[in-house]
Amino acid sequence: MTYLAPRQGLFAIILLVSFCLQTLLLVISTDQQLSNSRALKGEQMVAQLIDEARLSLENKDRVSLSVIANRYTSEQDVTRILIKDNNDDILVPVGNAPMQQGDTIRQIATNGDAVIGSVALTLKDVSKGEIIAMQWPFVIGTMLLHLLLWLIYGYLARPTKEQINALSRDIQELYRDQYRPVDQRGYDRELERQSAPNLADSQVATDNTANATDDEVTNARKFNVHNEVNEYLRTQQNQETGSDTDNLAGAGEGSESEIADTGGVASQAASHTSKLSATRSVDSVKVQVVFHDEFNMLERLAPAQRLPYLALCTQLLNQAVTELLRQPLLLGVSAMNEAHFEDNGASVVLKADNSHAKVALAGVMLAKLYLMLNKIIHDKHIELSRFALPAKAGVSDDAQSEPMTHLLQSIGKKEQLLILLPNAGLKQISNHVQVHNIMRPTTVYERECAIFDGANDSLIQRLADVRNAVLMIEDEDELHI
Repeated sequence: MTYLAPRQGLFAIILLVSFCLQTLLLVISTDQQLSNSRALKGEQMVAQLIDEARLSLENKDRVSLSVIANRYTSEQDVTRILIKDNNDDILVPVGNAPMQQGDTIRQIATNGDAVIGSVALTLKDVSKGEIIAMQWPFVIGTMLLHLLLWLIYGYLARPTKEQINALSRDIQELYRDQYRPVDQRGYDRELERQSAPNLADSQVATDNTANATDDEVTNARKFNVHNEVNEYLRTQQNQETGSDTDNLAGAGEGSESEIADTGGVASQAASHTSKLSATRSVDSVKVQVVFHDEFNMLERLAPAQRLPYLALCTQLLNQAVTELLRQPLLLGVSAMNEAHFEDNGASVVLKADNSHAKVALAGVMLAKLYLMLNKIIHDKHIELSRFALPAKAGVSDDAQSEPMTHLLQSIGKKEQLLILLPNAGLKQISNHVQVHNIMRPTTVYERECAIFDGANDSLIQRLADVRNAVLMIEDEDELHI
């Protein structure tokens, strides 16, 4: 198969522009040369006409002047001759095309020191078409030269077989790279692939220390772990959480006994599967609050301003925890740590002291409460021309705290609340909070993650009351950064 030269059409356009520019320059230069030569010729003709018509002009002999002027109008370049007396009265107007435009050369006729009249001679303009007609050999030759250059380029610049084969290999490699199941964010896919290299390393160690029977056992265990993950994914897609979840739990119990025999090789894969399990109980949740700092302004801020600002955020979050956990709705929920803001944000772990405590709802309420407080503080600081940053928050259980950190960094938006909880946690918040899923998820965790979309009136009123209580405490303490 014969391939065309690369960008042969673009090269043809370049050659066409070059041909037009050369033709234009030819017309301009030829017109300038003809104008100079005609002007010099016109001045000579006027001087010669005055010499011949001086006596007739002095006597105002119109007949003689007409005969003399007609002899000059027979020239191809002369279109009009106008002879006037010393009183500027027209004596002889001669010309075949008096309305034709052209350059006019005027000169006064004198006899000694006396002015006896004037002569005006008009030379016609040379049209651009006449210039091209005169220079047709050059125009045709230039066009043929450009056409020849285009044909030569099309022949010489065609890709060789080696170049075509190299391009084909590059396209195949690019296709494989684009469709290889690797997530650009590099965190969830990496977790899913952690079991593969570990199992490969374990296979090498087993080859050195065991026989072929041990290899087959190890391969069977790997197969069981991957089957467990695949089974979970199928149950989530088909939304058959009841029976399929029991099968997953049974497969998890069978694989745990096998994993104990491999010395921890497949433990990471099983741990990953447990993170995806939708049947975990929710005994504690982790609330993560991070700054939405797109331009890394916080790290460029001087310590004299950054540290007071972080202290203000820390005190706001701790006061929010204290005031929120006083609500009767969250009875039995307590905080396991005291929050402290760093450059990368802060986190609070809430635990349930009894089976009736709504710890998942408490985590969502705390995250939303701090976003409401930070919104007010941010707007007030911006109004006063002070430094402040918007925030975003995420709520998850302990098993999925690390994926939530990555989600906040990769897809989290300003003032947004992300929720990554198993079914038990989602059930706690379902009667109070509305959520929506992420559009076009690219990883398992993005598919499981939900985004806070609103709450009922009673919950919003509770949050507003707690927010006002926290702000009143802050006003009384006179916190400033």
